[in-house]
Amino acid sequence: MRLVGVVDHDTTRADAVAREFDCKSFGSIDQMLTTHSEVQAASVAVPTVQHLKVARSLMEAGVDVLIEKPVAATLAEADELIRVAAEHKRIALVGHLERFNPAVRATLPIVRKPMFFEVHRLSVFTPRALDVDVVLDLMIHDLDVVLTFVKSEVKEIRAVGLPILSGKVDIANVRVEFESGCVANFTASRVSTERVRKLRFFQAGQYISIDYGRQDVLVFSVGKMPPKPKEGLGAASMDPQPSVNPDIQVAKPPIMGEEPLLAEIKAFLESVHGRSRPAVPLEDGRRALKLGLNILAEIGRHAGKVGMWVVS
Repeated sequence: MRLVGVVDHDTTRADAVAREFDCKSFGSIDQMLTTHSEVQAASVAVPTVQHLKVARSLMEAGVDVLIEKPVAATLAEADELIRVAAEHKRIALVGHLERFNPAVRATLPIVRKPMFFEVHRLSVFTPRALDVDVVLDLMIHDLDVVLTFVKSEVKEIRAVGLPILSGKVDIANVRVEFESGCVANFTASRVSTERVRKLRFFQAGQYISIDYGRQDVLVFSVGKMPPKPKEGLGAASMDPQPSVNPDIQVAKPPIMGEEPLLAEIKAFLESVHGRSRPAVPLEDGRRALKLGLNILAEIGRHAGKVGMWVVS
C-alpha cells in the first residue's frame, strides 16, 4: 500500500498533512482523480452530510471506500450508497471502530442469547462532530455492537435526551427492547467530567463485562463454565481468575491487543485486495443508523410531551 495523497478544501491544511506524510495534497476529489488515476482506495472522513456526495464520487470513479460512521445523514442516503456500491462493484466498509476492538472480537464467540445490556459511553466535551447528535456521534458505536450481539429486530424504544453545550442532543439515555425479549440500556454523553467506555450484558448463567478502553473482558459464570465454542478466539481456554464465591467461576478470554483503528484499516485493505465482503458492510451501517434515527425521533417525542424543545 502507498499513501497517494490527502484531499481537503482547506488547502493549507492539506499541504501541511501532505508534508508530514510525504504525499500529495489536493483541493478536490476531481483534482486527485484526474492527476492520479491509480488511486484504488480512500478513507472518507468528512462531515456526515457530505458522506454520500464524496463516497459516491469515489465509487463511481472505481475507488473502494472506508466511510466514517454514521454511514450517512439519512436512510435514503444510506440506500443510495448501497445502490452505488453494488452497481460499481465497490468495497465499502463503515468505520464502526468498536467492531475492531480486540475485546469485542474476543467476546463474539462466547455470545449465546444475551438478555440484558447496560452500556455507558461518556466523554468530555470537545468541539468536534457537532454536526450530529450524541446518539449518532458516540452511542452509535454501542448500537452497532449490541445489534451484532443480539441479532434481533427492535420492538420498542424509550429515550430522553438534552442539548447542554451545543445545538444538538449532548446527553441521552435509551431503553431498547428487542423481539427476542432482550433489553438494552444505553447512556451516552459528551459533556461528562470523565471518559467511560463500558458494555455489560447478561445471558443464561453468565455476566460478561467489556471495557473498550482497556480492551479487557471478564466472564462470570454460575456453576460450571458453559461449553466453549469450537471455533474462534473464544475456543481457546479462558484464563481462570480468583473468585470469592466458589459457585461463581471468573475467567478472561484471551485477547490479542491491537489498536482498533489500525485493525479497521487493515481489514478494509484486506477486503480491497481480496475483493471480499467487508467486516462492517454498508448494510450494517444502515442498520445502526436506522436505530439511531429512531432513537432521536423518540427523544423528540419525549421532549414534546414534557414541554421541552430539543434542537436537532
